Amino acid sequence: MFAVVKSGGKQYRVKPGDCIKVEKIDRDLSHVLSMTDILMISDKDVITIGSPFIAGASISVEVIKHVKNDKIIVFKKRRRHNSRRKNGHRQPMTVLKVIDISLSKGA
Repeated sequence: MFAVVKSGGKQYRVKPGDCIKVEKIDRDLSHVLSMTDILMISDKDVITIGSPFIAGASISVEVIKHVKNDKIIVFKKRRRHNSRRKNGHRQPMTVLKVIDISLSKGA
């Protein structure tokens, strides 16, 4: 069983036991939360696709840790003006562990 979930403007393919790195969520460590923006669920031969989301579907996830992503170099140059700026940026991220994928029987 796997699902496609939307978080922070991105889509992730997850199954129970997976760890994913999403944009920062302000929750304490080991806090269990429910994500309801489920786009698709596949259970063996049965595929359920939402329009845009599946009503009644949810994914239980646990906050494992808060980290920073790899550094991105931002370099700006204006040619023939001897003007250069170099900055770095590290996006804060949250690591989530998928506990369970549930789909209500009505959906």
